[in-house]
Amino acid sequence: MMAFNYESAALPVREDLKKSYREFWNTLAQAGTWWDGPERVAIAQESRNAVICELCQRRKEALSPSHVAGEHSTGALLGLPASCLSDAAIDAVHRVVTDQSRITQSYVDSLNAQGITHEQYVELVGVVVTCFSIDEFNRALGLPLEPLPLPQTGKPSGYRPALLDKDVGFVPMVPPHGAINQEADLWGEVAPNVVRALSLVPDEVRSWMKVANVQYVMGDLLNFAADTGRAIDRAQMELVAGRVSAINECFY
Repeated sequence: MMAFNYESAALPVREDLKKSYREFWNTLAQAGTWWDGPERVAIAQESRNAVICELCQRRKEALSPSHVAGEHSTGALLGLPASCLSDAAIDAVHRVVTDQSRITQSYVDSLNAQGITHEQYVELVGVVVTCFSIDEFNRALGLPLEPLPLPQTGKPSGYRPALLDKDVGFVPMVPPHGAINQEADLWGEVAPNVVRALSLVPDEVRSWMKVANVQYVMGDLLNFAADTGRAIDRAQMELVAGRVSAINECFY
């Protein structure tokens, strides 16, 4: 059966959503820029484990996450195959999902000492946020999560943009004027920081944007009078987006 067919959905699901989800699932299974296929699929699995992780819940309720010791609810603890990821990578995934508002510069930098480079962290974040947004779509419809794809063989490309800057983020980013040459497709005249945030690994911007463009309106973000082609207009979409951001404690 084709992935994301939504035959059991109580509401109709647009074909462009199904297509973008299938394309991301195919990309997820392949070697990326800094993680290979099995690692990328493992990152996606941990994004699901984090939702039911008891340690993450206790950390979220604590004054400081560092005051709570324990072990994350990983695949091994949930009856799934043991993860191929390091403890540091698993912790990073769980924090991005459950306690992102308390991720700090010092935490991101500390990952380097544990073997996770800034490039690997950015790709990890890209996989998590894209997979999580697709999973949340299924949860909103009351449907089971789509089985994760079988990982493919291959080596990460190790590509790093030539133009990078360290300004408003925790990690280097392509500067607003730097979307040229191989990065020319990342943005147009305006470079929103929410898009630049993943630009240390350009393919993660591309993967996320393909999904965001059909779930939201990222490709025409600043045109508030545009016809969305959706059942709600831009003002209503912004109201929903703002409320979701507030609930998720999004500091951006």
